[in-house]
Amino acid sequence: MDFFERLATPVIMNNPSADRVKDVAKLANRSGRTKSGQFLVEGPQAVREALLAHQKKPLLDAVYITEKAFDRHEDLVELLEEVYGSPTPEPGRKVFMRMVTDEVLAAMAEAVTPQGIVAVAFQREISPADIWGEGAINPKLVAVLTRVQDPGNAGTIVRAADAAGADLIITTKGTVDLYNPKAVRSTAGSLFHLPLLQGIDLEDFAEDAKGQGIGVLAADGYGRVSLDDLQDAAFAARAGVEPRKKVKYDLAAPTMWLFGNEAQGLNDEEKAAASLRVAVPIHGAAESLNVGMAAGVCLYASALAQNRKQ
Repeated sequence: MDFFERLATPVIMNNPSADRVKDVAKLANRSGRTKSGQFLVEGPQAVREALLAHQKKPLLDAVYITEKAFDRHEDLVELLEEVYGSPTPEPGRKVFMRMVTDEVLAAMAEAVTPQGIVAVAFQREISPADIWGEGAINPKLVAVLTRVQDPGNAGTIVRAADAAGADLIITTKGTVDLYNPKAVRSTAGSLFHLPLLQGIDLEDFAEDAKGQGIGVLAADGYGRVSLDDLQDAAFAARAGVEPRKKVKYDLAAPTMWLFGNEAQGLNDEEKAAASLRVAVPIHGAAESLNVGMAAGVCLYASALAQNRKQ
């Protein structure tokens, strides 16, 4: 029996009203995710990254694919076959895979135009005890989403943090759930590359970070220090020359960036939690930067300074 036949056995799932289909669809809602401890992964790219992450440490519970997607994504099918029947995070269970009709996949998916494959994964978050200390993450670059409410923006920040080589993603209370299907899709698989801790109290966490030698920078359009000046000073320090403008922070140091709410930015309490408020300069006529774009600029500035120091 070839792999296609195994996925279609005993029959291709064709009932959009089946209980299993309804259970997957419930993961579009936070209550469903909280109850099950699982979340929905949609589309070839995100599922591909989930499969690769599962091979390192069990993550997946189930995968559902249409015949069209099976024929279209040869590399994805190879990964599916490698993961087929492997253990889930729950002892005694194995990853369930099944071929489904387009109608069934549409009933499972949250996306308006599903791309032929969805997976169900277990939520996997770290605890504060995993962050600092012997054998812990001991991050050098951290992105904190502070009351970021749009799933697309949240996913963009996660993706930017991953690309910049960040070590950790943190969210505060009031931030969108990063296991929201729209947020998961927006990360394009980066959600599976970084440790995640959600719903922290910022004031206490920032104090802990400072105690560990982490600088806490607030991305604030009204900050008195410019990101340009921080970058210039970091490059000058590496070159052994005087900076154009002296600043009190070394961008190459371990850093935790705070990114605020789309409409309101960071409030007074959140700004007070930071060691320094930093403005991303606007050189053109734009009124401001989207929080996802600003996060990318800030995280890459830190990454470049840290990597040059090494």
